[in-house]
Formats: sequence, structure tokens, C-alpha cells
Amino acid sequence: MESTDLSDIIHEMRHDVVDDLVLRHLPPKAYAEQWDIEGLTERVKSILGLDLPLAEWAAEEGIADEEMRERITKAADDYAAQREEIITPDQMRQVEKSFLLQMIDLQWREHLMHLDHLRNVIGLRGYGQRDPLNEYKTEAFSLFEKLLGDLRTNTTRWLMTVEIAYAEPEPLHSPENLIEVHMDPLTGENIATAGALPEGLSPQQREALPVSVLPEGWQNTSRNGACPCGSGKKFKQCHGSLV
Repeated sequence: MESTDLSDIIHEMRHDVVDDLVLRHLPPKAYAEQWDIEGLTERVKSILGLDLPLAEWAAEEGIADEEMRERITKAADDYAAQREEIITPDQMRQVEKSFLLQMIDLQWREHLMHLDHLRNVIGLRGYGQRDPLNEYKTEAFSLFEKLLGDLRTNTTRWLMTVEIAYAEPEPLHSPENLIEVHMDPLTGENIATAGALPEGLSPQQREALPVSVLPEGWQNTSRNGACPCGSGKKFKQCHGSLV
């Protein structure tokens, strides 16, 4: 919560996800011909956003699961660095923290729901001559391990596949919409133009003028009459609504 840089955690999560994918689809003691390359390719694309030539790599002579892991990890790190170049590093740190906290909040809520359900049904284990308390501890620990795995996977998927776009914020006021005003610090009046309307203003600019620049006698304008600012609106829909 207090940290401003979670990049090391995100980096470790990404590597753990790659390790899990390789372990699941390329078992260490299996031959390359037994690898689930199709499944791995699909998962790498959906989680890491990478379309890698895994089938070609797997067909190489003497290729091992460890080398496959290293290539996928490097490709994932390179792609993450490219995505960071789209926005600044500081903004990426904010995105990483936001995504991680949102995912922790979401999945922790789901975890608590699962624990509540487990508590409601764990007593039935006693009918099978099993200790409900030990059963609860074992299954609760499995649920927590699943929580951590899902947290790594989902956070990595978000950060690697969500579309990132950054645009410079538009200025609150463009130069052509600015109106020069010199306020008297004691009275609050526009001392430069009090009683005189600036020239060459659009209706929208006239509508935004302070009351202090309206011509003398503006207080006597009828509510349905034209506003003395020259915006073209009725007084009650323009400066009349301010007084």
C-alpha cells in the first residue's frame, strides 16, 4: 500500500507464471515429443500476449525444457519493457500498483467466500471418520495456494495484454479562450475593464465574463431581456443566474 515501486514483485510474478506454464506443459522428465506445445502456445498468447514459435523451438535438436523456459522468460521481459516505453516508467509503476491492488482485493473477496462455503460443509467429513479440523486446515491451505497462483497469473495477464494508451492532457484553457482580468485585491473588481466589455469575444466568452465588467445599470435588466454581456442569451439564463 505504501510502496511506490512494485516492479520487482511484478517481475517475479511474471517469471513465476512462466515457470508454472513450462512445468505444466513441458514436464521435466518427458521427451520433447510428449510436450504439450499446442497448449503452451495458447497459454503463452493468452497470458503473456506473445505469439512465439514454440513448435519450431521444440523441434530443435537437443532442446530442453529449461532452454524453452529461458527463451519464453526473455521474450516476456523484452515485451514488458516495450510496453513500458509506451508510457513513462513512473506511469507504469502507477499502473502496476493499481492493477495489483485491484486484483488482490477481488481475489481476496472470492477467497473469503470459498472459506465460508468450506466451513459450512466441512462438518460432513466427520461422517467419513475424518477430522473436520484437519480437513479444514488442509483444504484452506490449498485454497490459499490457489489464490496466490491466480493472483500471479491474472496480474501478469492484465499487465501484459491490456491495451495501454497515453495522451497528453488537454490544457484547461486554450490561449484563445483566456480573458485578461486585473482584480482589485480589496474590492474583487476587474479594475482594468470595470464597466467596459472587452472587444472581439465569442458568445461563450462573453457568458464567462465576471459581473464586474458588465455595463453600468446592468442590475436594471429585466429577467427576460437580453443579457448586457452580449452573449445573446436572456439575462435570467446568463449573468442573471449569478446574482
